[in-house]
Amino acid sequence: MRRPHRRTVSLVSVVAALALLVSGCSFFAPEAWTPPPSATPDVSGVSADLVPFYGQEVAWESCVAEEQFDCASVRVPRDWNAPAAGDLEIAVIRHRADDGEPIGSLLTNPGGPGVSGVDTVRQSLSGVVGSELRQNYDVIGFDPRGVGASTAVNCYDGADLDAYLFDIPEAERGTDAWEAELEERDAAFAAACEANSDGILPFISTENAARDLDVIRAVLGETTLDYLGYSWGTALGAQYAQLYPDRVGRMVLDGALDPSVPASLVGVGQMEGFQRSLEAFLASCLEDDDCPFRGTVDDALADLDALFATVDARPLTAADGRELGADTLMTAMLAALYSPTSWSYLQLALVGVQDGDPASAFTLADAYSDRQGGSYIGNSEEAFPAYNCMDYPLSTEAEAESAAVELERVAPLAAEYLLGPDGCEAWPYPPTGKRERVTAEGAAPILVIGTTSDPATPYEWAVSLAEQLQSGVLITRVGEGHTGYNKGNACVDGAVEAYLVEGDVPEADVRCE
Repeated sequence: MRRPHRRTVSLVSVVAALALLVSGCSFFAPEAWTPPPSATPDVSGVSADLVPFYGQEVAWESCVAEEQFDCASVRVPRDWNAPAAGDLEIAVIRHRADDGEPIGSLLTNPGGPGVSGVDTVRQSLSGVVGSELRQNYDVIGFDPRGVGASTAVNCYDGADLDAYLFDIPEAERGTDAWEAELEERDAAFAAACEANSDGILPFISTENAARDLDVIRAVLGETTLDYLGYSWGTALGAQYAQLYPDRVGRMVLDGALDPSVPASLVGVGQMEGFQRSLEAFLASCLEDDDCPFRGTVDDALADLDALFATVDARPLTAADGRELGADTLMTAMLAALYSPTSWSYLQLALVGVQDGDPASAFTLADAYSDRQGGSYIGNSEEAFPAYNCMDYPLSTEAEAESAAVELERVAPLAAEYLLGPDGCEAWPYPPTGKRERVTAEGAAPILVIGTTSDPATPYEWAVSLAEQLQSGVLITRVGEGHTGYNKGNACVDGAVEAYLVEGDVPEADVRCE
């Protein structure tokens, strides 16, 4: 059945979208490092079967030489419905507050699902939080269950993952044989994930990850959760607030998802946002003499469509032997559209493709997939479907057909290459997530940030989430790009930092031009 791929729901913050990060937590033990004082875990209101998790002591070790980073591992229940049935390990990193006297711990998540929060904090701390937050908080990154250095989803080795992501189907696009070929690939991938992930697949979900978040809060000695979540991290934060409204401290959700949007329309909404950003990119490109297109934006869209069709019919071979077809070119384009700062790389990639050179396009696609030097430095391409296939209910045939029609209307170029079989139909476990409104009744104020021309999480989603949350306050950034905080907008940054550091809540929704 042709429907928007689940891949279109991949949501990463600009911090993580194009960062080539180093996975794992390499431990160093410089002589100057001394362990921080042990925190007293918060076990208040915890049932007896969860006390072993909430009450555990964390053994921190220095993990970046000569810097104020500590790493640790936190145990969480494998199955939250049966805590005694085993545990999973969650990798955590902490950057100690610059002034040495933190007001608390600020947990962060860069998006995904599947992006390593440990690597993002270690390699791109200044992109995660501004100097005001680094000064006042211990900044915490973590790899959610199934991700990175935590107990991880594992499916394919590098060669097999390359084949799954980049090999071009033999059958003609859109035919029954083409769909059958993709379905066979999806079934093989799902079977490999099940065989190689040690039985954790049924427990990989945003709800379970949100419950893990509460254990991390408790073992850090915090009675409430201060949290900054980007993109998919907003779904994680909103789920936490719904589960534990009385434990919400100061929470900011940036680049928000709308939990009430039907599963069949999430990808449609996202592609509509990318279409707007594509048109903005083309308008900017046409002002440059080196732009590969000429004329109006509509002329450029037509030429871009022709370029995709050419690559679809005659893929370009890279130096490593991989072929750049239309699907991989689409991945490269979407990766670059996350931020205007990447538009120049997209222009370079499109010029290269016109000239028969796919190198720059592969650079963008590889960055999106955490592929560096021929190897995958994370497991985002494996954790991503593991989360989405459990989080999103399968669409009915009628819902899928309606979504396909809508996608063709709002983003015709994307529809040509993003409609196909739903890989989650082959997943070995039925989804457990629901699409419903989140109110978090009784929670402290929650700031929701939306950017008016956000390509990945449409502004309308932030408006909707802020309205759903009983204590939601909307911060609007007028501009292009994914997410709004720490992007150079003093109005947004001031509102976020005044709230997180001082507890100052805006009296009303804030619009930042």
